[in-house]
Amino acid sequence: MDASGIATDCTPVRYERQGRTGIITVNQPPVNALGQAVRAGLLRALALGQADGEADLLVLLAAGRTFMAGADIREFGQAPLVPFLSDVVAALEASPKPVIAVLHGTALGGGLEVALGCHFRVALPGTRLGLPEVKLGLLPGAGGTQRLPRLVGPAKALEMIVSGDPVTAAAALDIGLVDWLAAEPDPLAAGLAFAKRVRAKGLMPRRTGARGDRIAAVSPLLFSAARDDLARKSPHLFAPHRCVDAVEAACTLPLAEGLKRERELFLACMNSPQRAGLIHSFFAERAVAKVPGLAADATPRPVHRVGVIGAGTMGGGIAMCFANAHIPTVLLDTTQEALDRGLATIRRNYQASVAKGRLRQEEADARLTLIRPSLAYDDLADADLVVEAVFESMDLKKQIFTRLDQVCRPGAILATNTSTLDVDAIAAVTSRPQDVAGLHFFSPANVMRLLEVVRGRETAPDVLATAMDVARRIGKVGVAVGVCYGFVGNRMLHQRAREATALVDEGAAPDQVDRVLTDFGFPMGPFAMGDLAGLDVGWRIREERRKAGDPDTPPPGWLDRLAEQGRYGQKTGAGIYRYEAGSRTPLPDPVTADLIARDRAAKGITPRAVTNQEILERCLYVMVNEAAKILEEGVAARALDVDMIWVHGYGFPAWRGGPLFWADQVGLGTILGTITKFHQASGAKQWQPSPLLERLVRDGHGFASLN
Repeated sequence: MDASGIATDCTPVRYERQGRTGIITVNQPPVNALGQAVRAGLLRALALGQADGEADLLVLLAAGRTFMAGADIREFGQAPLVPFLSDVVAALEASPKPVIAVLHGTALGGGLEVALGCHFRVALPGTRLGLPEVKLGLLPGAGGTQRLPRLVGPAKALEMIVSGDPVTAAAALDIGLVDWLAAEPDPLAAGLAFAKRVRAKGLMPRRTGARGDRIAAVSPLLFSAARDDLARKSPHLFAPHRCVDAVEAACTLPLAEGLKRERELFLACMNSPQRAGLIHSFFAERAVAKVPGLAADATPRPVHRVGVIGAGTMGGGIAMCFANAHIPTVLLDTTQEALDRGLATIRRNYQASVAKGRLRQEEADARLTLIRPSLAYDDLADADLVVEAVFESMDLKKQIFTRLDQVCRPGAILATNTSTLDVDAIAAVTSRPQDVAGLHFFSPANVMRLLEVVRGRETAPDVLATAMDVARRIGKVGVAVGVCYGFVGNRMLHQRAREATALVDEGAAPDQVDRVLTDFGFPMGPFAMGDLAGLDVGWRIREERRKAGDPDTPPPGWLDRLAEQGRYGQKTGAGIYRYEAGSRTPLPDPVTADLIARDRAAKGITPRAVTNQEILERCLYVMVNEAAKILEEGVAARALDVDMIWVHGYGFPAWRGGPLFWADQVGLGTILGTITKFHQASGAKQWQPSPLLERLVRDGHGFASLN
């Protein structure tokens, strides 16, 4: 502020004064990220405020739709530039004039750490506050692990930092993270109102760094319990354990020493390979939304009303996805009994969310009313989008699409949820193949984030754009793929399943195979996953393929025999494993072991000892080889598309970045050499090295070069 009272602009941070209140405004759209220019601007503006003899309080706020939402992702992977964020936070905290942070939109990561360095915090309704760094394999590195426990207590700080999940403004007020929940919708008005309140009530600044050398005595059981919980739920993850260490330091060390310890732990996370995998996943998740080759002028069609055909587990879950996004949905089935059963399941799912505190009862009721059951195709006449979600039968799907072509209005998008079948063949029975696409949801559809968006040979560009936009609206990670058997995810999965089954044929036990994959980081192995999904699903797919004369589908084996006996997995209490009543824990079953032994004998196989390393290589390298073939065929456009399909749809550990990011870390030369060895030994088609993989190795490139 100069002597004339004109605002001084420290772009992208501005300082001005209204009355006795100095105002520091960050204006770096779209999210006011804390890049070097913003950090330097904050220090300059703060210095101006401190030098302004007419100002006795300072207000820090941000322009646009959000407060500071964290680090500038453009600086990821680069050498840090001065001033560091910790310098900015320390300068705010040391300001002799109290600083009021006014938060709106989101105050995440570094943005919240800036607010923690201020002396008062005001939040507008709807603000979300959190420290999500753990989700990138990091921990808050600008004092967040030291100041948050001093403000809200170690237990709540531990919960927020280890989970990375944000809290609402109301919750932040309850725990003492913010001092006031503003009624004003405008950050500046809220800041000025609170400044007036501070003066009128003589409120004293809350300086987190001045709350004594240490937090009041905390039981060490808090931290041992947190570590035990992580050992059960996230045994492979590095950063959450370091978060516990950092919060514990806040409870045992003075602030200065705690900050030093936080820095050591932050650098340990930075040097962890998990950080690289999680950063890749972070960027790749955002990149998949931009479909290569899709014209910029491909405008999404409006989708205000939706129809879902099939009220089973999948169809009901899909209907919930649309209702959760407040989109009215007609749920159609052939019998009232099927509809009643499906709606009862939907109702139970919503009640479970209410019971866990994840949803208010009135919101659950509102969502239920958006799902209208129907037995008549004519009720789909005004739908903008219809999703077919019946079981995997090409004949049945063709019948349904023939009927939809007759009843749906021109311009309506007709989508199939098929997981393996030819979308082009389904589209061909309609008079509008340009309006047909695949929307492959993953079970349970109302939970799983992945949505494979299948572009048929004649799918119109605006239909693809609409499908990707719908994915975003319903909270899914939409990934565009082409047409082939199994698309991307299931095509790779079936190769892994083939190897897993072959390994058991040769001498491994199902639980040994599963254990190798869970030790790698998958939440469950292929056989436990088969029991969860239902063995009848894969069995019907294989039967359909055998009926079609597919030469790549093996003859019936022990897995098919289990399904033929009605052992479908968890839903029947027995599958590959057996399950105690009310339990989902898989237990080895002698019935399965006997079937496997008889199947080996019938095939003339003498079982041998199979090493864990062989299991790992055969189950994962076959996926990498198949993915390379998928990329070469153009079914997937980029390696990162494959990675995100497997991270969000199949439980591939995000901290490994996805199968192709992981393959680059292992070394494609190493993987190709092993694949070649397996092909020479077996001659099997799945081990024929991909020409793309061979070319990448020859040229010294990785899959990352295809992104």
